[in-house]
Amino acid sequence: MSQKKENDVRFTSYPLKLPQLTKPNKFSFANFFNSLLTRSSNSLPNSSLLCSASLSFLRPSTTPPPLLCSASLSLDSVHSANPPEPSSAPAPAHAPAQPKLGSGGAAYSAARSDEERVLISEVLVRNKDGEELERKDLEAEALAALKASRANSALTVREVQEDVHRIIDSGYFFSCMPVAVDTRDGIRLVFQVEPNQEFHGLVCEGANVLPTKFIQDAFRDGYGKVVNLKRLDEVITSINGWYMERGLFGLVSDVEILSGGILRLQVAEAEVNNISIRFLDRKTGEPTKGKTKPETILRQLTTKKGQVYSMLQGKRDVDTVLTMGIMEDVSFIPQPAADNGKVDLIMNVVERSSGGFSAGGGISSGITSGPLSGLIGSFAYSHRNVFGRNQKLNISLERGQIDSIFRVNYTDPWIEGDDKRTSRTIMVQNSRTPGNLVHHQPGNDSLTIGRVTAGVEFSRPLRPKWSGTAGLFFQHAGAHDGKGVPIIKDRFNSPLTASGKTHDDSLIAKVESVYTGSGDQGSSMFVLSMEQGLPFWPEWLFFSRVNARARKGIEIGPARLLLSLSGGHVVGNFSPHEAYAIGGTNSVRGYEEGAVGSGRSYVVGSSEISFPVLGPVEGVIFSDYGTDLGSGPTVPGDPAGARMKPGSGYGYGLGIRVDSPLGPLRLEYALNDKQTKRFHFGVGHRN
Repeated sequence: MSQKKENDVRFTSYPLKLPQLTKPNKFSFANFFNSLLTRSSNSLPNSSLLCSASLSFLRPSTTPPPLLCSASLSLDSVHSANPPEPSSAPAPAHAPAQPKLGSGGAAYSAARSDEERVLISEVLVRNKDGEELERKDLEAEALAALKASRANSALTVREVQEDVHRIIDSGYFFSCMPVAVDTRDGIRLVFQVEPNQEFHGLVCEGANVLPTKFIQDAFRDGYGKVVNLKRLDEVITSINGWYMERGLFGLVSDVEILSGGILRLQVAEAEVNNISIRFLDRKTGEPTKGKTKPETILRQLTTKKGQVYSMLQGKRDVDTVLTMGIMEDVSFIPQPAADNGKVDLIMNVVERSSGGFSAGGGISSGITSGPLSGLIGSFAYSHRNVFGRNQKLNISLERGQIDSIFRVNYTDPWIEGDDKRTSRTIMVQNSRTPGNLVHHQPGNDSLTIGRVTAGVEFSRPLRPKWSGTAGLFFQHAGAHDGKGVPIIKDRFNSPLTASGKTHDDSLIAKVESVYTGSGDQGSSMFVLSMEQGLPFWPEWLFFSRVNARARKGIEIGPARLLLSLSGGHVVGNFSPHEAYAIGGTNSVRGYEEGAVGSGRSYVVGSSEISFPVLGPVEGVIFSDYGTDLGSGPTVPGDPAGARMKPGSGYGYGLGIRVDSPLGPLRLEYALNDKQTKRFHFGVGHRN
């Protein structure tokens, strides 16, 4: 019996079991010659396929040769690690007296005798009864396996023993007994063999996850043929390899050839008996009491009780738990279960701190002038594990020269009782953002858009790399001048609201589908979103909006080509300040924010080639193009026409990017189609 240990889980495997053999009679011979043959036998390598083999030299009635008297060598169990004890039976009467030698002299004589050769006149292969084999192809296989044993050749005991092993190693025979007989023409060497049974059926036990087709294909070519143990060993290796490639704890534990040529294959698969969570202290590593409810972690796992344990599946489960954001370290420890053949899984987790206060900063794309152009400061409180259920609370305040956003988000990443992993986010937000993107005010007059938004959003994975989102939001929005006074028209007498009042109200239903490749910024991505204004009250806006964004990254040697395309269209009664603004750092570079156009429709395309420069620094060459598709005049008040926006334009240039804790820092120099030059600075990836 042998044991295999992997990740603290032990599996027991057994050697091949073949039908009980009738062991040949062992003849008595002198201690010296017995010691010689035993030493020769033990010097041979063990064979996992050999079950029984014997070597006999029969003494004819005439005077025996000087080397070979009446002797028999039995290799009954090569699996045993202990050599057989020399026979203690008395020597035959005709056996010569043994010389009295010391241990050194005996070893020398044995070595010398082992190398002495006997001339063989004929080599034959016969069955155990000494008769010709019924199947000549098996006789040919046995003869082909011989290396030293040839007619008219001088052989040593060791060479004959090695040929016995070669016949057994051919895989077609489960016993071989070479017999040397002195004849009129010389010594005839006969290899008496017993072939394996013909394969007529298969019984496979314990293979719950191994596909039936895989087993059938592995044994398909063997039906009706003599079982070849060498080929059988290759099939077993392929089955074990199937488990190993998939990270599954499984292997072939037992093989037995039953009567009638039925092959019984026993497979051991380690099923998961129990899964438990163990919390460890961050500093000492000792077990401690955790804040997270164990069921919150367990429901994240795809590994379940009763399944065959998969290391690959376990690794994915570890990654899934880490993405919850509440664990610092996660590991799976498999251990043997009390129930033999099963495994207990212990997940060790180290919790992160639940949350706290933080501060930071950023850049606003809506402000392009002033001593503190676009700078934003932020202050936030977050709790990552509310009630120990991985629910998240975020309260944040962002404040800039004009911008301000106060936001409260409460997210349950996985609604209890839902088997589709649906998340729910409840959001309340009060924001003030620049209105210059659409309604740019000449001079020092500023225009801001105030919005109060509240709603709920549900998200869930749809299929691998695809996710879906649906939500319902209420929005109260209006425009204000630099002093915070509500206004309904800009300096060009263009309306700022759709209702003609100081504020527009709308109830918006939103549906979005997202495809992400590897998740990297340079990978493939596609986003399609649709919004519908629901006029449950006569004053509420009624409109339909659709937006789409696509991105594709292509590796070109050390460089990367990134192609992106975005577009959108809105119909119905919508607020003019919600028109699509084209131009700026995240749109068409070389233009100010929103300086290309403002329309009901838009298309923006971009291409970039980035390449490494030094360490975290990358160089970038880019070109952008954007157009409102002639929809600028359809926006109420035509704010783009009043400001002489061209409606389309392009820009190109180069820049550098540096990785930072805040995200990539982007500094770009662009030239537009009006030959106007402009620097752009941004934090994070382009939208």
